[in-house]
Amino acid sequence: MALSMRTLSARTAAPRGFSGRRVAAVSNGSRVTMKAGNWLPGSDAPAWLPDDLPGNYGFDPLSLGKEPASLKRFTESEVIHGRWAMLGVAGSLAVELLGYGNWYDAPLWAVNGGKATWFGIEVPFDLNALLAFEFVAMAAAEGQRRRCRRRRLPGGAFDPLGFAKDSSKSGELKLKEIKNGRLAMVAFLGFVAQHAATGKAPLAALGEHLANPWAPTLPPTASPSPSSKCTLPDTSCVD
Repeated sequence: MALSMRTLSARTAAPRGFSGRRVAAVSNGSRVTMKAGNWLPGSDAPAWLPDDLPGNYGFDPLSLGKEPASLKRFTESEVIHGRWAMLGVAGSLAVELLGYGNWYDAPLWAVNGGKATWFGIEVPFDLNALLAFEFVAMAAAEGQRRRCRRRRLPGGAFDPLGFAKDSSKSGELKLKEIKNGRLAMVAFLGFVAQHAATGKAPLAALGEHLANPWAPTLPPTASPSPSSKCTLPDTSCVD
């Protein structure tokens, strides 16, 4: 009986000895990182591409980022081009949604008798003044970027919604931005190729495809007439 009482008291008192302090599952200073796979399965990522580089899939076949200074410059250039591409894709789709036609011909409605307009409202500056102002503004912005010591992407001076305030989500935001930027660059290249092949806007071509998915999307190429009597190398042709 005494042994049973001692065993029971030891069992009830044992948890109290460990209730004063919790043991963390992960030690202080440790960090778990997930590395994306390489763009070419089975290949080794270049040693000069750090694992914490956003969107790093080991793609550098020309060794452009082998020098640290070049890698930093190309990384920033990719982000800047991705941002321009995202604005361009959004603007191209917005022009078509607002009923102003093809994005390729959209600048035509912005000019009325040599005067710039904003949604039909004449701007009190001519095109030459606007181009000069834009040239000076862009040159000043590019010059300031070289002098910037604190580079936070995304973040920096323009962060009206405060996305970059939470430092724990900085890596996630950088990865999302570079992925969306790369997708936008490919999408805008598709817009250009589509207009060159069909002369249609993206949403118009998408609507035609959804209406009849099995119809050919490219115009038929011109074929020589069966009655043509042209022979090489003779350049005279009689139809």
